[in-house]
Amino acid sequence: MVQVLSSRILVRPADPERSRKFYGEALGLAIYREFGTGPERGTVYFLGGGFLEVSGRATAAATPTLQLWLQVDDAARAHEELVERGVAVLRPPVREPWGLIEMWIADPDGHRIVVTEVPADHPLRYRP
Repeated sequence: MVQVLSSRILVRPADPERSRKFYGEALGLAIYREFGTGPERGTVYFLGGGFLEVSGRATAAATPTLQLWLQVDDAARAHEELVERGVAVLRPPVREPWGLIEMWIADPDGHRIVVTEVPADHPLRYRP
């Protein structure tokens, strides 16, 4: 297998500036780098252990099979902050049967984003 050194998710939005406002201002993602100029410039955001690149322009609707998973330390606090920033919450934080706390939002093009908290007692964290 090829050794993967880094990864990036690319989003081709219908309106790049609107998407940059969403990811940069509403979600508060920090910018890793930008390239190009004007409204068609590309912006790459830090995304925990990876990156999210917003560049180019979509010619078709968002695919429902693409979903972004963002882990946060406190889903309730993230919910409050996102609502204050005007982000439409599709579903507020709920503890799922599998133990994660998940909230659903969508970007301006309709890409679904799950904002999740891994509780301290969850097997993903707990080490006996």
